[in-house]
Amino acid sequence: MKIQTARSTRARVSVAKALAAAVALAAASAAQAHPGHGTEGFAAGLAHPLGGYDHLLAMVAVGMWSAVALPKAWRAAGPAVFLTTLLLGAVLAIRGIGLPGVEAGIALSVVALAALMLGARRIAPMAGLALVAFVGLLHGHAHGGELTGGHSFMAYAAGFMLASTLLHAVGLGAGAALQRLPAWAWRTATALIGGSGLLMLAARL
Repeated sequence: MKIQTARSTRARVSVAKALAAAVALAAASAAQAHPGHGTEGFAAGLAHPLGGYDHLLAMVAVGMWSAVALPKAWRAAGPAVFLTTLLLGAVLAIRGIGLPGVEAGIALSVVALAALMLGARRIAPMAGLALVAFVGLLHGHAHGGELTGGHSFMAYAAGFMLASTLLHAVGLGAGAALQRLPAWAWRTATALIGGSGLLMLAARL
């Protein structure tokens, strides 16, 4: 009993640390962001994924799902797939190649990722990775669409790729920690993410 209590306490501490990291990242975005997501180089790229709850929740959700649904040796695959299509989506945007319904799609993607988390142990990993890839494409297109003329895409991209990697790491840590807690903790986190996505979707329709 004492061992289980100690493990439960450590798990709660881990979750608290993960949430604190997410808060710290969001605070950093507030300090660096400009109205309308400014795109002045690396700092703006770093701020962009942190300045919107849709981006932040999606990337944390990808990490959380990966921590639960993928074998331990392959847990980095979820973030890696997302980051790859994130960059591809940004490149499409700066080349003027549009995607339909990006803003509504991004909000819907948060809901879809919550559903993926809910079925983490029942949905085939490859199907989950396909959804992660598509979501990354949408979010990357939104990032790239914010780049204005005269600014370095490389610096901007380096910023949003770094921020996205940090958010994935927070999600991986939170997902692993939640697995050591009762099942209701995972369901609650999933409901909060999915509910937030529904609210954002309703606001954009």
